Amino acid sequence: MPVLPSNTPNPNALKFTVDATFEAPTAFAAGQPTDDPVAAPLLDIPGVTSVFMSADFVTLSKSPDGDWEAIVPAAVEVLEQHFG
Repeated sequence: MPVLPSNTPNPNALKFTVDATFEAPTAFAAGQPTDDPVAAPLLDIPGVTSVFMSADFVTLSKSPDGDWEAIVPAAVEVLEQHFG
């Protein structure tokens, strides 16, 4: 199953449906260290401010000046490496 980005009501957040199920919701914020193998590389993408994982999706939030056109392909690549 491909990683599918979709809009949310918040223009600074995108939901990515993945082929996985998370047991419990988890959240990660930029600037806070994490060794999570999915969240860490997503937070390294310029403009990403937080990662939320729940059910079968990952939601990324970006800074107001972040660029979805740069973030989405990088995020899809990271997510497909882990869930593709």
